Amino acid sequence: MKPSVLLQYILPHRFLSRIVYQATRWEWTAWKNFLISTIVRNYNVDMAQAAQPDPLAYPHFNAFFTRKLKPGARVADPDPQAILSPADGRISQLGRIRDGRIFQAKGQEYTAAELLGDEAAALPFRNGSFATIYLSPRDYHRVHMPLEGTLTGTTHVPGRIFSVAPFAVEAIPRLFARNERLVCHFDGEHGPFVSVMVGAILVSSVATVWDGLAIPPYASDIIRTDCSGRGIKLERFAEMARFNMGSTVILLLPEGYEFDNLQPQQQVTVGQKIGQWRGPARN
Repeated sequence: MKPSVLLQYILPHRFLSRIVYQATRWEWTAWKNFLISTIVRNYNVDMAQAAQPDPLAYPHFNAFFTRKLKPGARVADPDPQAILSPADGRISQLGRIRDGRIFQAKGQEYTAAELLGDEAAALPFRNGSFATIYLSPRDYHRVHMPLEGTLTGTTHVPGRIFSVAPFAVEAIPRLFARNERLVCHFDGEHGPFVSVMVGAILVSSVATVWDGLAIPPYASDIIRTDCSGRGIKLERFAEMARFNMGSTVILLLPEGYEFDNLQPQQQVTVGQKIGQWRGPARN
């Protein structure tokens, strides 16, 4: 086993994440400017698209990391039946869910039931489609709606906080079904769909537009929240959540949706068409 992979098993994930959570919100000018400048330089971050293009104007590192974009920096594909990319990032994998199993990387797969923490919730996706999108430190870290949908519930699934970088995805079995994550269930025009916000090492932190900070606190047991009576309806392309530090978003869609022929490591941006509804109209 490579040392980088071995470290993923022995590092105190939550302890480190708690430290980084505080460090990325420290407003001491010298500290936050050092962190921001390091990321901008090392990852060639394009600040011209940001609503605030001066990286050192942000009050702390996390404000920079979760920055808004200028109006018009991203646009939604006009086809109302198109699946929109929910995030800026790179395709990790996408394709068909085969008998409830999702492809992670060569030699690695996991089940939709494991990912969602619920056998019944996974049934609509047994032979549906999935897309896994990895957000690197240089990317815009707000996640948007791939389709119009009404929030029916969330599931906070406890777990480890392995890195979601490509080296870890290729080496750690069932990684996405083992990491701490927030599963967001929606009902759309053609049935249910799911956006899964998967946490990553060094701040597994997720905030939603409807409830604010969802992770941390970290969970010790599965936490299910029924949102069916709250009337939370989000338009396609609308912001739904954000990652505080990098991670991965996974979409699960029912039969009838098909993804385009996108390749692993291909870059995508919010609002870009990544697939299409090709099934019959919903009754």
